[in-house]
Amino acid sequence: MNYTGPKVRNSRKIGVPMTAKAGKIMSSDKAGRKSPPGQHGSTKRRGKLSVYGTQLFEKQKLRLQYNIHERQMTNYFKKASHLTGNTGDILLQMLETRLDAVVFRSGLARSMSAARQYVNHGHFLVNGKPVNIPSYQVKVNDIVSVREKSRKMEAFQEAIRTAAPPAYLNLSKADFSVKFLHLPAREEVPVVCEIPLVIEFYSR
Repeated sequence: MNYTGPKVRNSRKIGVPMTAKAGKIMSSDKAGRKSPPGQHGSTKRRGKLSVYGTQLFEKQKLRLQYNIHERQMTNYFKKASHLTGNTGDILLQMLETRLDAVVFRSGLARSMSAARQYVNHGHFLVNGKPVNIPSYQVKVNDIVSVREKSRKMEAFQEAIRTAAPPAYLNLSKADFSVKFLHLPAREEVPVVCEIPLVIEFYSR
């Protein structure tokens, strides 16, 4: 199952805001401190991570940013490692072509967890057909859109007003749809993670 606990806690743990709320809290003077979450976070002494510890941390950062289970991440790595090309780039492309990731990146949801929930609840179409599977793999030239009866929901109205998708997604705010233009290069993917260390972790 995917992570359903406090997003702010995990955001502070990995140093990456997973939700808009986490971003606001992490940037505030009170909670934006660079210390681990928890009551005694500011007093804990943090030793230097081992090579394994560093790899593990980067893997956790990547997994949490996509809000997926460890088993899913392992399966994505296995598939990526059997394909021709850079395994790290292919892994990221697999993650970015998940339907929930496309919904989030396009700006039609304010967080990855919200995108997953919207997809599960049947608010989205892919090429005009309803799809409620967050892990559904979107292909190049596919069009993902919000169902017409869902477009008046405040969640979508609010999200689309501030949407700013990356270059590999073409968002049409008029009809609440996004076209997947091409598989993204690493520099186009707004993920905070050392992908080579993730590959090293799974290659052990």
